[in-house]
Order: sequence, then structure tokens, then C-alpha cells
Amino acid sequence: MSFRPAPSSLENRLLGPPLGEHVLTISVVEGPSMFPTMSMTGEAVLELKWIDPRRLQRGELVTYISPLDPSRIVCKRITGLPGDIVCVDPTGEYAPSTEHVVIPRNHIWVTGDNLPWSRDSRMYGPVPLGLVKGKLYARIWPWRDATIFRSTFEFID
Repeated sequence: MSFRPAPSSLENRLLGPPLGEHVLTISVVEGPSMFPTMSMTGEAVLELKWIDPRRLQRGELVTYISPLDPSRIVCKRITGLPGDIVCVDPTGEYAPSTEHVVIPRNHIWVTGDNLPWSRDSRMYGPVPLGLVKGKLYARIWPWRDATIFRSTFEFID
């Protein structure tokens, strides 16, 4: 899921520079990896920047610096927290579906909602919390689809 800030002139008019840089920002997301949660053709979202990465929860949508391309910010869903044991790839495409990993301290496991079209922890492993840049709060455009993002994650013991 490609992720880019909204044009700074729009953000500055709506939020002002201090809010846009440190508290929340309007960003545009597009691409197939988070479908059906997000449209492939692009949507505007509110991204919370002032977060405590240690308080992130399974099911939340986060933005982070891509471990594959540090010039890109990407968006995925948290599916594992430090200490969790996760199946590396339930689809069996990148690893046997019997392979599991323990998420190390200060890392998270992230996956796209559309697994066949997502490059995520199944490819590059746990993501360091230091790469996390924000958490998506709400879709604000298009207006007809505006919503606050809720966790869709169900924990199985």
C-alpha cells in the first residue's frame, strides 16, 4: 500500500504546520495490499503521529518506513506484537505454513489485508518499532466512505 502525505499546502491550511508534523497529518493511501479495507485507487486518511509504539495493538493500521525501500512509507495491519508466536506465511507462498516465529522485543509483525498483493512481514520479517511513523485513525475522503478505523483482528489462543 503506497502511502504519501497530502499536498503540504492543503495540510497547512487545514491543520497548520505543528499539528501536521507532530500530532496528526492527512495522507493519501493507494494500492492493492490493503484492499478491501482501503480502495486501490486512493483515499485520504488521518494519520496519528503522536503515538507510543509500545501501546500499539493487534489489528491497528500503522505506517512505517519500508524495510525493503527506506525511501517509502507503507501502511499495514499489526498481526503480531513482541512475544507473540505467529505463522510466518499462512498462505504457504513465501514459507511453509508450518513455520512459526517469535516476535522479538521492540518489533511487530505486519501484514496487508490482501495477502496475494502485499509485501509485508512474510517477506522481510518483524518490523522494528523504530521504523513506525504513525497509526491510521480515520478515512476522511471520499466523504461517502468516511469512517474511523476499528481493529478487525480476532485473537486465537
